[in-house]
Amino acid sequence: MAVVLTGGEVSDVRGYGPVMDEPGPAPKVLLGDKGYDADAILEDLKARGVAAVIPPRRNRKVQPVIDGCIYALRNLVERCFSKLKHSRRLATRYDKTADSYLGFVLVASASGRNLTGESREGFP
Repeated sequence: MAVVLTGGEVSDVRGYGPVMDEPGPAPKVLLGDKGYDADAILEDLKARGVAAVIPPRRNRKVQPVIDGCIYALRNLVERCFSKLKHSRRLATRYDKTADSYLGFVLVASASGRNLTGESREGFP
């Protein structure tokens, strides 16, 4: 998992590059929303050998078919973001610096807390 902190008004397209350039294992699939449906992103994913599971925007002349079963897994990611947003510290940005805020996002994301709502043995 890679996390990059951007301004609240920054689009998904501008945040894509920094996230993909983060060190770590290469992704095999990108589950994204319509915000990631850009020619540059799709071409980059193809060059990296990453499967793009991104619903097309309405204005696409050719509407590619996406795997609905894989796209349904995106719900887990959305539920994780929802749980993170319920953290008062994250929602109100108590941290003074971007580094400390990002650090708390990473700790909250990686903690044993069940952020997706799925049952995980061994964690309270």
